[in-house]
Amino acid sequence: MLDRALSFRRPHSDADLSYPGESGADESKTKRPHIYLLASNFVSRIGHQWWPCLVIALLFLISFAFPSTSFVCISRFDPVARIGFFGLDGLESDFGALGVPWCRSKHGKEVEWTSKDLLKALEEFVPIYETRPIKNNMHGMGFDHSFGLWFMARWLKPELMIESGAFKGHSTWVMRQAMPDTPIISLTPRHPEKYLKKGPAYVDGNCTYFAGKDFVDFGSVDWKNVLRKHGVTDLNRVVVFFDDHQNELKRLKQALKAGFQHLIFEDNYDTGTGDHYSLRHICDQSYIKGGGHSCFKDSDEARIRSKRKKFWEKAVDTEELCGPGEAWWGVRGEMRDDFNHTNTQISYNQHFQNSRYVESILDVYWELPPVAGPSLTHQSRYDPARSTPPIVADGKHRLFQRLGLGRLDKSVFNGYTQMVYLQISKPGS
Repeated sequence: MLDRALSFRRPHSDADLSYPGESGADESKTKRPHIYLLASNFVSRIGHQWWPCLVIALLFLISFAFPSTSFVCISRFDPVARIGFFGLDGLESDFGALGVPWCRSKHGKEVEWTSKDLLKALEEFVPIYETRPIKNNMHGMGFDHSFGLWFMARWLKPELMIESGAFKGHSTWVMRQAMPDTPIISLTPRHPEKYLKKGPAYVDGNCTYFAGKDFVDFGSVDWKNVLRKHGVTDLNRVVVFFDDHQNELKRLKQALKAGFQHLIFEDNYDTGTGDHYSLRHICDQSYIKGGGHSCFKDSDEARIRSKRKKFWEKAVDTEELCGPGEAWWGVRGEMRDDFNHTNTQISYNQHFQNSRYVESILDVYWELPPVAGPSLTHQSRYDPARSTPPIVADGKHRLFQRLGLGRLDKSVFNGYTQMVYLQISKPGS
């Protein structure tokens, strides 16, 4: 039963993120850091008036002591540049520095799986991922979310899997690897087989497609009839996966009406970003720890955001975050929908009421952590300051390699958008 995936037990702390034979710290990082990293870390800690002189002096001394050392220019998104700017000791504490608003559930339930379960599963998934038929899944899921979908589908062991939005079929393939014999229903405007004419795609033999001329939107499907045809009577044994870039509040209400309980949203965009209203948008509230924002341009938050904008492509500064009337919720006060084709301006009170509604039906909320820290993956898109700590912490180079993650192209780690798992039920239950 899917109920076994839930408990009141809290997941292990970051200290539990270890691996058999792995010590608490990677000696390759803690004992012998490069000399230029030490210098840049020292520079980031001293006063603004004297640092230019000290930099020149340090460079002179280093070049004298180490004649063979070469210095090269680095990109502003390069991990070395970020370490030099924020300091070596800022890697781990960097995560969550700007707050991570976590949707509140009705009864405080949490997922049963732990950090150790995720870590163990990573090693198993890497060789599976290497066999994927669509190697370059541009505009689709990268490694982080592929792992998350595979892990949750395998853990929950549903009798039926439903996906809304399939694109070329990568997510269908991921679910099939998790559950080889489980039926899948795929709702997608364009059938994945159409993409086969231009390149790799995946079409599943045990999947019922509502695609092309047969496409029906998730909210318009006669689910009672469809489920009856598939012999499904217990909706607690169904998992629904959304990667359709629709207003997630709308999808949440539609799923609840149909009786579904286990939902996964692929693109859970952070506040100020994305083409649709997300759960992260909804739960970013001033009364929630890590939530709420200031539009004051001289605030600490504004200074931190401006600083981070230099290093993370998806980081949002205060000017981008805040719309007319200091509206920071959603995207500049907008509730976006349908790939950003339909936008509605909402008041803060409406935004607040949306959050209260979600809390009334939410039993479990869990955001997938990033697979590994940016010093390992070299990702330069999502800002760690708005994310939970990764499964493999920054600096754990030996573990990163041992899990097989080092074999993957760095581009597959650039698609993280806080994938989220929910369990829902009617208000009052």
